[in-house]
Amino acid sequence: MNTTKDLLLPVIVLTVICMVITGALALTEQATTPIIQKAEAEAAEQAKKEVLPAADSFEELSTEGMPESITSAFKAKNGEGAVFFMTVKGYGGKMNLICGIGSDGKIKGTKTLSHFETAGLGEKTAKREYQSQYDGKDESLEGVDHIAGATISSKAFKGAVEDAFKAFKEVK
Repeated sequence: MNTTKDLLLPVIVLTVICMVITGALALTEQATTPIIQKAEAEAAEQAKKEVLPAADSFEELSTEGMPESITSAFKAKNGEGAVFFMTVKGYGGKMNLICGIGSDGKIKGTKTLSHFETAGLGEKTAKREYQSQYDGKDESLEGVDHIAGATISSKAFKGAVEDAFKAFKEVK
């Protein structure tokens, strides 16, 4: 009788602890999910304004028929251009980018939202020094250079921008 109690009691105690912890985690997630979603939406809105500052507000577009890297697209309601969110594979993993193209067909801004590129090399694509070379470029991207030692990352970035131009032709 004593051995059954010795075996059963720890199992019951651990089960109760697991149930309490699981409940606490569920409540925490339920409380924080709306806050996280709101922060992500605000960050996305800020990023759109950053890469297409002349836009007053945006309307979401369907990405059907656009390159696979385009995860979402938005057109400026005042006709100033369009913004494209893109996900491409760099050297270290996914790169989440945004590109704003003005109604004149020129890049108004690019930005890296997140990446897993190698520190010191591939991460240079996330720096303004690299991205500023895209500002004002048309779809030819003439004069855009790759980063020596980080060609996979910089080619992925450039490929994403090329996809943004393909998508821009779809929404024009």
